[in-house]
Amino acid sequence: MKNVIGFTAIILCCALAAPSAKAEPAIPKVGFLGASTAEQAAHLLKAFKQGMLERGYEEGKNFLIETRFADGKLDRLPALAAELVTLKVAVIMAPPHAAAQAAKTAAPNTPIVFALIGDPVGAGFAQSLAHPGGNMTGLSTINVELGAKRLELLKEAFPKTTKVAVLYNTGDATNDLQLVRIEQAAKTLGLQLLPLSVGKTEGFEPAFARILHEHADAVLVVENPVNFTHRDAVVSFANKSRLPAMYALKEFVDVGGVMSYSVSFAEQVRSAATYVDKILKGAKPGDLPVEQPTRIELILNLKAAEAQGLKISPSLLLRADQVIR
Repeated sequence: MKNVIGFTAIILCCALAAPSAKAEPAIPKVGFLGASTAEQAAHLLKAFKQGMLERGYEEGKNFLIETRFADGKLDRLPALAAELVTLKVAVIMAPPHAAAQAAKTAAPNTPIVFALIGDPVGAGFAQSLAHPGGNMTGLSTINVELGAKRLELLKEAFPKTTKVAVLYNTGDATNDLQLVRIEQAAKTLGLQLLPLSVGKTEGFEPAFARILHEHADAVLVVENPVNFTHRDAVVSFANKSRLPAMYALKEFVDVGGVMSYSVSFAEQVRSAATYVDKILKGAKPGDLPVEQPTRIELILNLKAAEAQGLKISPSLLLRADQVIR
């Protein structure tokens, strides 16, 4: 009996002396916060996952994604951002302005990466492009500056244009900044503007009615989650009304729009994975400079224009990066 007890004691001592097995490290969670519907943002989520895969991250194996989409209802974003915080995500990927703003408020201590912001400094997301500071960084679209260029290209494409309706959202700080630039450009080009703020789904029909009633002869659509979510309706109206339209996103041309001048949002979101990778490896967002786009594409949908009886100026056709025939 003594031998058994002694043997047991030896085994117990060996077990206590043996180094304890290291616990498996927790798989990091990345939050993805979108302002539109999951279906409409599917290509952006796919691009982000591709960017992560290119950097060695495979979903379900060495990182997890928690997605939340506001379905175009921007007032839902703060609660969705708060949900991601409770899930203890390591970083929040919040591409558009409204989502980034909601994340900034709900998650002041969580790293946030944006990708589709026209003016990060003006929006208060970064102290400067070179040194963002705080808990946010990402990629800028410089859309605030591009607004004026879009108006110029619209006038060049359709020289007889005199009155342009501008669909924007006054609740979006970037849109407000962009409208100022557009108004300045309109004076230089001798154009009259009809600014129409559309912040809710029911706001589109009244806006469309005013465009027709006040005889605007072209439309400039500013990028924001509301316009993006309802892009099919916006493009359908412009096409049925035979109104030349310039869009701030290629996605509008993809559903039949006549022309767009913008960076590739999908490419920006894919590139944002670089920031997420660095943050997961210990980098601080405030130390990572905001990246600006190096390629801006002019895309013309000649097929859509011809279907409406619209003729795009030959000079612009020659300058287009892509012409859909």
